[in-house]
Amino acid sequence: MEGMQQTGEGWRILIVEDDERLAELTREYLESNGLEVSVETNGSAAVDRICQEQPDLVVLDLMLPGEDGLSICRRVRPFYSGPIIMLTARTDDLDQVLGLEMGADDYVGKPVQPRVLLARIRALLRRVEPQPVAPARAPEPESDEPVRLQFNDLVVDRTMREAWLGGDSVDLTSAEFDLLWLLANNAGRVLSREEIFTALRGIEYDGQDRSIDVRVSRIRPKIGDDPIHPRRIKTVRSKGYLFVKEP
Repeated sequence: MEGMQQTGEGWRILIVEDDERLAELTREYLESNGLEVSVETNGSAAVDRICQEQPDLVVLDLMLPGEDGLSICRRVRPFYSGPIIMLTARTDDLDQVLGLEMGADDYVGKPVQPRVLLARIRALLRRVEPQPVAPARAPEPESDEPVRLQFNDLVVDRTMREAWLGGDSVDLTSAEFDLLWLLANNAGRVLSREEIFTALRGIEYDGQDRSIDVRVSRIRPKIGDDPIHPRRIKTVRSKGYLFVKEP
């Protein structure tokens, strides 16, 4: 992303939160851990700020004056590809699902635990952080993991973090791309929700989180799959998901 520093320093975070005291406490904690943080308390102004400033990551509260977080997330997604963490009520599963469907990459329950939020921010930013360019040296044997996968008219490129369907770019959030790459790179093998969750989030699956299922449902139509009778990303009952090599 534009503005991202390879060292991990100088990451620019925008917090959209109307509770000014909470926002300032969160800002102080994140800044003490090396992040550059700005705050927006008005939902109506958030869309313009996100689109114009293009922060490296947005922390977006669900309930805001002027415009709610779900609407903001939906409106900015065509113009902003960075990670969005949605702040939601801890026990409200519907809010979490709606947030993911609108394009959020992750969610954190309120009241916010600063250390948990910081860990989630760093995990998301590490996924999109460009790798430093190594000095020129003699060629080494290629890694076993490919950088580009092709399945008929679908192409997924890990280096560019992009996918194309029939030559047209597929509009994916960073979290959707991570999941698509993981499934495609394991084509022909069923991946359990536990495996997917651990690979993408770095924590154990609690058996309740629906974010993977929501993300798969968003990816399917984007890559030309039938949401009702999928041929490319199949749900294997009681096991997980299977990316089919030749649908």
